[in-house]
Amino acid sequence: MGAPRPTISAFYPLALALTLVAGLFIGRDMGGSSSMSGGMFRIHQPSAATKISEVLDLIDRQYVDTVEKKALVDEVLQDLLQRLDPHSYYITAEELRAAQEPLEGSFDGIGVEFAIQRDTVVVITPVEGGPSEALGIRAGDRILKADSTTLAGVGVRNEDVMKNLRGPKGSTVHVTLLRGGRKEPFEVSITRGKVPINSVAAAILTSDGTGYIKLVRFAKNTHQEFLTAADDLRAQGMQRLVLDLRGNGGGFLNSAIELADEFLPRERTIVYTQGRNSPRRDITASSSGSYEDIPLAVLIDEGSASASEIIAGAVQDNDRGLIVGRRSFGEGLVQEHVDLPDESAVRLTTARYYTPSGRSIQRPYGHGIDYEQDLEARYEHGEFLSLDSVRIDSSQVFSTLKGRKVFGGGGIMPDIFVPTDTAEGSNYLTELFFSGALNSFAFEVADRERDRLSALGSELAFTRSYQVSTSLLQELERHATEQGITIDPKDAARSERQIRLRLKAGIARNIWGNAGFYRIMLDTDSIYLKALDQLLGTPRS
Repeated sequence: MGAPRPTISAFYPLALALTLVAGLFIGRDMGGSSSMSGGMFRIHQPSAATKISEVLDLIDRQYVDTVEKKALVDEVLQDLLQRLDPHSYYITAEELRAAQEPLEGSFDGIGVEFAIQRDTVVVITPVEGGPSEALGIRAGDRILKADSTTLAGVGVRNEDVMKNLRGPKGSTVHVTLLRGGRKEPFEVSITRGKVPINSVAAAILTSDGTGYIKLVRFAKNTHQEFLTAADDLRAQGMQRLVLDLRGNGGGFLNSAIELADEFLPRERTIVYTQGRNSPRRDITASSSGSYEDIPLAVLIDEGSASASEIIAGAVQDNDRGLIVGRRSFGEGLVQEHVDLPDESAVRLTTARYYTPSGRSIQRPYGHGIDYEQDLEARYEHGEFLSLDSVRIDSSQVFSTLKGRKVFGGGGIMPDIFVPTDTAEGSNYLTELFFSGALNSFAFEVADRERDRLSALGSELAFTRSYQVSTSLLQELERHATEQGITIDPKDAARSERQIRLRLKAGIARNIWGNAGFYRIMLDTDSIYLKALDQLLGTPRS
């Protein structure tokens, strides 16, 4: 989360210990701190701050085999911090750069979304605002080479493509492309630049005036992205809003606070933090909210964590809107970020997040609790299928602003529970999805019919007019068989409606992006439909 960075004095003991671990590894004269006796080193009562350093130094001097020092230190630090709680950790310089990219909101590259189809790198879509879009690179273009490196053929990997297409802003890469309708490949010179990473995956207005915004992360630009999307929907006639935070694992705290502020009136509590050495800090709404009065529903599930839970908790405890879906993940620990001299970092838990009513968002952890397997345990217990199976801690009862009861114990329990829909599920549908066969086939269909389907003009026109034919389903089955998937006719029949829907949505995504995908999927999305019914005042059983 994006909590304020601490002063160095707050972390001086830890910083000192970590500096010693790294610094003493170069080897030093242990002098009176050790002696040789019977062929053994004997270490005389080192302090806690130096014990790890002396053991590592001992390994460096005496261990039988060569040791990769940096990797060993990284492992020691990671293990040390992971023993404290599930979210305190050490992160290497390389991992830190990779982790920051999605939250910083941009990276340097050419700006394309791609997929590897039949050993060929294919542009799914040029990223809006990126260098490739400006040069006219199109969805469906095949990338054959980057400079002198061939990117077509058996064995090409995602990491190979990214390594050759990404690079410092201002640098140039010569890309060889093959485009449908042209017999010969051609080359373009692309000057790499900032490529935006969007937080808003889709912003859709339905015919009944409902706005739908899907947020996939909380990054630096999330608040402004949301305002741009919401303002555009309002200009089109939005009367109510569904904010979808399902699967959103969080990000920067400030982005969550700014977004919550848009929905809450002045001085309402958004969240507060408190820890053993961190006095309570209340964060309240300002008077600048643009969407304080619009009817609101927030969708959550077991993948909604951290910043997503702060939003859901603030909306729920202030009785500002409906929370619909399933119990959220339960990640409510505040990490302070400390940069180390080698560009690695430590993230140390210093406090907990609490909703306005006083609920700790963090689910239990510690001795006897298998924290990593919690979601699997929830599934096996039946929590995703039945409200009666949700383990609510009835001893932790809190009240919303209007006096409604809400419960603690970790995560946010929705106001309206919607179970996972398993009626049309099957092994065949699961294999189609997780093997990638469904996505690859959707791409092939979109690629060969791109011109005809694009001529429809919009994803809305496609949604209304396009039908997945029986012959196309049969072609999908042949494609699945080629991928090694065994087809049970009963499974295929049971899941036929879902397969048609997902195939149609996949085709739309390959031509119109996420807006096309979500517009189609919402038609049978049980959580979205339940929220919509409540907002429209026509609740279904």
